Amino acid sequence: MHKFVLRDAFAILYAFAVATAATSPELKTSVAEFWNAEPCGTRYLERESDFTAHARSRYALEPHIPRFAKFNESAGLRVLEVGVGMGADYEQWLKAGANATGVDLSATSLAQARRRCELAGLKPDLQLADAENLPFADKTFDVVYSYGVLHHSPDTAKCLREAWRVLKPGGEARIMLYHHRSITGFLLWLRYGMWRAQSIRQCVYERLESPGTKTFTVAEVRSVFVGFSNPQFADLQQNDLRFEQVFSPGDLLLHRPSARFQSPLYRLVWKLFPRNLVRKFGKRWGLFLLITARKPK
Repeated sequence: MHKFVLRDAFAILYAFAVATAATSPELKTSVAEFWNAEPCGTRYLERESDFTAHARSRYALEPHIPRFAKFNESAGLRVLEVGVGMGADYEQWLKAGANATGVDLSATSLAQARRRCELAGLKPDLQLADAENLPFADKTFDVVYSYGVLHHSPDTAKCLREAWRVLKPGGEARIMLYHHRSITGFLLWLRYGMWRAQSIRQCVYERLESPGTKTFTVAEVRSVFVGFSNPQFADLQQNDLRFEQVFSPGDLLLHRPSARFQSPLYRLVWKLFPRNLVRKFGKRWGLFLLITARKPK
């Protein structure tokens, strides 16, 4: 009985639509300004341009990334990374021997990524570009990779269509989007939404990183891919569209708290959070949805 009550409670929390008065251009400008002010992972720089510390923290908190990205299988491949941020993953593509291009909406992030590559003796191909309108021809890349980026765009479905468009037949898209019904979303709702009669989606939209952040169920992502491959979707669905759900550092409160979570109460919550119980019982509520899709030949 309790299981059904809990399930129905979650259904109600996620039922409300996300309300916003921002237009797509306004929202996109806000997203760029957010990441220009603080490129993703900046808090893990022990000093300016200490990219080694940034990479060490990134892969310690998210050890699944190398396995998902398959850096070590990319030598000689034409790779596009959409949303390079400070370039930790992009550096790995170059070191592995990939012919890698990277794009981002944040000029500040690109400058950091470019500096990172130069310090490592690598020659980057980095461009300021919008994921909703990629400046590349159809069927250009063997791999299109985007980790934790496209859910920040006003039109995530358009971003996915663009990634699919520039992917070669037989190529693979590897994309991480935020998953709907996560522990992170529930924690945000407990902190901000419960007392404002907001849904968890609304809390994520307003409070999780840049403004306008969205989350997606497996069914929602699958429905977008239906349009990519009809009438071949049956093959894609059965063999070439795969999902994996993993915990984020936020689900486990393993990440370093941002400036707004520095009070004694928050520090106590971070210390006492029941991580072992979450790992054991909460796997299906992980924030990270890893999507692998191979484009039919």
